[in-house]
Amino acid sequence: MKKIYLVIGLIGVIVVGLATTLDISFNRTVDWEESFNEKSNKPYGLSVFYKELKTLYKDKKIRTLYHQPDSYFYANSEDGYGNHIAKGTYIKIGNAATITFESVAELLYFAGQGNTLFISDYYFPSGLTDTLKIEIDYRINENDSISNLTFKNEALEPYNTLIDKNEGDFYFENYDTINQTVLGYTNNLDKRVNFIKAPFDKGNIYLHLQPKIFTNYNILKDNRYKYIEGLLSFLPSEDLYFDSYFKYQAPYNGDVEKSSELGWFLEQRAFKWAWYLSLLLALLFIVFNAKRRQRIVEIIKPLKNTTVAFVKTISNLYFETKDHKTLIEKKTNYFLEKIRLDYNMNTSILDASFIERLTSKSGVKKTTVEAVIKYIEWLKNKRQYFESNLIHLNKLIEDFYSK
Repeated sequence: MKKIYLVIGLIGVIVVGLATTLDISFNRTVDWEESFNEKSNKPYGLSVFYKELKTLYKDKKIRTLYHQPDSYFYANSEDGYGNHIAKGTYIKIGNAATITFESVAELLYFAGQGNTLFISDYYFPSGLTDTLKIEIDYRINENDSISNLTFKNEALEPYNTLIDKNEGDFYFENYDTINQTVLGYTNNLDKRVNFIKAPFDKGNIYLHLQPKIFTNYNILKDNRYKYIEGLLSFLPSEDLYFDSYFKYQAPYNGDVEKSSELGWFLEQRAFKWAWYLSLLLALLFIVFNAKRRQRIVEIIKPLKNTTVAFVKTISNLYFETKDHKTLIEKKTNYFLEKIRLDYNMNTSILDASFIERLTSKSGVKKTTVEAVIKYIEWLKNKRQYFESNLIHLNKLIEDFYSK
C-alpha cells in the first residue's frame, strides 16, 4: 500500500512540475489573438468581463448561451418548449459573424417583444445591418495606435477613455439619423460615431464598434473599465443572456449552461499537456500492476492446548496446600481410567488375575505391573498420606508407561 501511495505521489510531483515547466516555456510569447472567448485569460479574452457580470447584475439571472440564438430564444418563447420565457437583455461581444441568418431573425423578434440587444463588434450580420439600414466604414490611425472612446452625454465624460494597440477605428458611415440615437464616438478630432441606439418595435438594439474595450487587457489597464460601466449604464437592469464564444452544433435541448468546465482547462496548453501526461502515467501504472497478485493470507494461530497448563496449575494448588490424599486419588483414578480406555479392562477388582491380564495386554514386565497395582491397593487402605507416597506412586506409574 505504501508503494502505491509513493507512486501516486511521484506522478503528482511530475505532473505539477511539467505543468509549471510547460507553462513557463509556452507563455514566453504573448498571444494577442482577438478571440473574445469568455473562458480565455489571454489579453484579448473576456474572462474578466464575464466574471464581473455576476457583480454588475448581482440581483439578476445570468444565462450563458452555448447554442445559436434562434434555437434558444425560439425554445423559450411563448410558443416554444423551453423551461422559461426569455425576457431581458442579450449581450454579444465579438464574433458576431457567427450569428446565423435565422438567429438574426429570432433576435429581432426577441427585441420586438420589448427586450434589449447589445452587440459590440467590428461588423454585424447583414440581416441586422439591412434591417436597421446602417453602414460601417473603417479609418486607419495615421499618427499612432491610440483611439479615444467618448460618450455623447457630457455627464458621462468621467467614463471616457482611450484604447491603445489600435491600428484604426470602425464607425457608422450611415444610419437612421431620425429614429436612431448617437450615444458615443471614436477619435476626438472628427468624432466618428461608434455607439448607437436603435429602437425596434417595443424593444431597443444597441450597437457598439469597439469590442476590444471589453477584453482582459483593457479592463485591467488603468481606469478603462469605467468606460464599460458607462456602456452598461444604457442597458436596463434585467436578466441577462450572454452569448458564448463556444457553440454546440446540436439544436437547443433545454440546457443553457455547459455541463463541465473541463474544456476551459484543455484550452490552457500547460494544463492540457499535464492532463494528458497524467492520464498516460496512470495508464502505465495500471498496466504494470495488472498482473494478478496473491492476496495476503492471514496467519491463523492454532488454539493453544491449555490442558497441560491447567493440570499443572491444579496440581500445584493441591501440592502447595499439602493435600497429598487428593492428588494420590486423582492420579490413581486417571491411571485406572487410562487402562480401561487403552486395554478395555475392568478395574473394579485389582487381583492377581487382573495383573496377569494387564501384563499380557500391555506388554509391560509383570514385576512392574505387579508393583504399581499392589501399591495402589495398599494406598486405598491407608488413612494418612505423605509426600513420599505421592512421589513413589508417580515413579511406579512412569515405570509402567516407559515399558
